[in-house]
Amino acid sequence: MASTHQPSRVRLHHLMQAKAERRPITMLTAYDALTAPIFEAAGVDMLLVGDSIGNVMLGHDSTLTVSLDDMERAVGAVARSTKRPLIVADLPFGTYETGPFQAFESATRLMRAGAHAVKLEGGAERIPAVEMLVDGGIPVMGHLGYTPQSEHALGGPRLQGRGEQGEKLWADALALQEAGAFALVLEMVPAQLAKEVTRAVRIPTIGIGAGPRCDGQVLVWSDMAGMTEWTPSFVRRFAELGAALEGAASEYVAAVRDGSFPGPDNYRVQ
Repeated sequence: MASTHQPSRVRLHHLMQAKAERRPITMLTAYDALTAPIFEAAGVDMLLVGDSIGNVMLGHDSTLTVSLDDMERAVGAVARSTKRPLIVADLPFGTYETGPFQAFESATRLMRAGAHAVKLEGGAERIPAVEMLVDGGIPVMGHLGYTPQSEHALGGPRLQGRGEQGEKLWADALALQEAGAFALVLEMVPAQLAKEVTRAVRIPTIGIGAGPRCDGQVLVWSDMAGMTEWTPSFVRRFAELGAALEGAASEYVAAVRDGSFPGPDNYRVQ
């Protein structure tokens, strides 16, 4: 991306400009002060402090156990260690579903921790919450298609948006736009549907497992970087950092055991 497209801080209007100019928007997850500045240096436009922290960092088998406290700590770490990317924070399961006031209280905590916007899952049923947040000055990103917080209701990670589901996704996308959402994540929906929705809405769409015709793409960073043996079929592994890290740790263990570390170069001899 040209330097003219690298503002000192990515803001909502920059995303709208990118959509208008057909410049792809980039987004990765981040959960800590170690990796977030690395992604910032790489030029990523948005950092998603996702509730995927539950699977990636906390050892849970789903996102459902992630708490607002977990999210606050992660948001703070990412916010303190970066300056340029737009930071979007997930509202975790159980922190916004009962209505707009619960959503506003939860979102306020994440904004105070350093987020620039929040993301929530669902369509028409979330409109009152989206409207209250937007009216209160809190930018909202929607999330349609496969919504991990509803994995049990959806029957697991399956493609969404076929047939009547596609009609509902269309309606939900338009409703979220009119309620004031600044962008939409489209997860695991047919590529043609994602393309059509992207053309129809004024706001940017960010795809994950939704084909190449969204306005931008997002991936869980550990999937993108090859930190685990398995990754979803829609992920491209841009590195094999898991194997590299294991190799480095193995060399360290061997060096300690054979006495070659620490060597003369690793400490000052008095």
